[in-house]
Amino acid sequence: MSLFERYLTLWVTLCIAAGIVLGKLMPGMFHMIAAAEVAQVNLPVAILIWLMIVPMLVKIDFAELHRVKEHWRGIGVTLFVNWAVKPFSMAFLGWIFIAHLFRTILPAGQIDSYIAGLVILAAAPCTAMVFVWSQLTNGEPHFTLSQVALNDVLMIFAFAPIVGVLLGIAAITVPWQTLLLSVVLYIVIPVLLAQLVRRGVLARGGDPGLRRLLAFLQPLTLGALLATLVVLFAFQGTQILAQPLVIVLLAVPILIQVYFNASLGYLLNRALGEAHCVAAPSALIGASNFFELAVATAISLFGIASGAALATVVGVLVEVPVMLSVVHIVNRTRSWYERGAVMPCGAQADVRVSAPDRSKEHA
Repeated sequence: MSLFERYLTLWVTLCIAAGIVLGKLMPGMFHMIAAAEVAQVNLPVAILIWLMIVPMLVKIDFAELHRVKEHWRGIGVTLFVNWAVKPFSMAFLGWIFIAHLFRTILPAGQIDSYIAGLVILAAAPCTAMVFVWSQLTNGEPHFTLSQVALNDVLMIFAFAPIVGVLLGIAAITVPWQTLLLSVVLYIVIPVLLAQLVRRGVLARGGDPGLRRLLAFLQPLTLGALLATLVVLFAFQGTQILAQPLVIVLLAVPILIQVYFNASLGYLLNRALGEAHCVAAPSALIGASNFFELAVATAISLFGIASGAALATVVGVLVEVPVMLSVVHIVNRTRSWYERGAVMPCGAQADVRVSAPDRSKEHA
């Protein structure tokens, strides 16, 4: 990680403070930004989110999807956690903490909106940041790439139905047109655009050209993320200053969710005998969130100043420090993990080489 990325949490904190201050000092300008909407999609924020998403998706090579079969145990565990556990467990945690335990100390009119934001956050599996977490755990790169690509494909078909069903359970009327439009705007179109850019760059400059492009785009991605936070918190500033405890309370179910899903994925991989270099990124993919999509969807559905948007932004706040703590845990427990795995990472090649030698000795 670069020095800038390593201290991303600090920059996020500073942008939150800047957004709150600017919202108080220049309310007219931010009201103009909020008014620039088409079909409930805020255009300035949409542009910033595209700047976040497209550079990340350029990293993904969808031609690698055929490698999924090489790591079927890890793939199965991650898919199970991402799509069968994570959104539903977050809805349950939101119901426990937001609708009941914290209900009397949260704004009454935002309870359903907060739960909706938490559900949207949990229903979007992480994409680009997973590559960072995987690298920090010496994760198997082909597994990480194929899992991210598979999640992107599944997100196009599964994200809207899962969110719609869960938000319907939460007694919120879901505008399906807006929700599906969000998926098209923030998944389908960026994926297609990113792949066109990727193929064009590879055709002209090969892998060195792609690496140069990604190095150029990386600051743009982080800059757009930070600018989005400034805008979002400029609108949330009044509420945050009035009730700073809201941020802490919304973080509670998110933190429980991250550690629960990471532990579940990690232990299931160990029980199935998967190698640590696959189990580590599998656990991290199952725990982290595609917060860019979540923020975009929450804004599209409920507005830029909604409790849902705030709940998804809280996910951004905790993502980096919490995921780094999960990286630390899986690295520190590697020796324990490998005592229960079928074989350690890299052992497959040794087995294939040594087997003919043993047969010759018997002969």
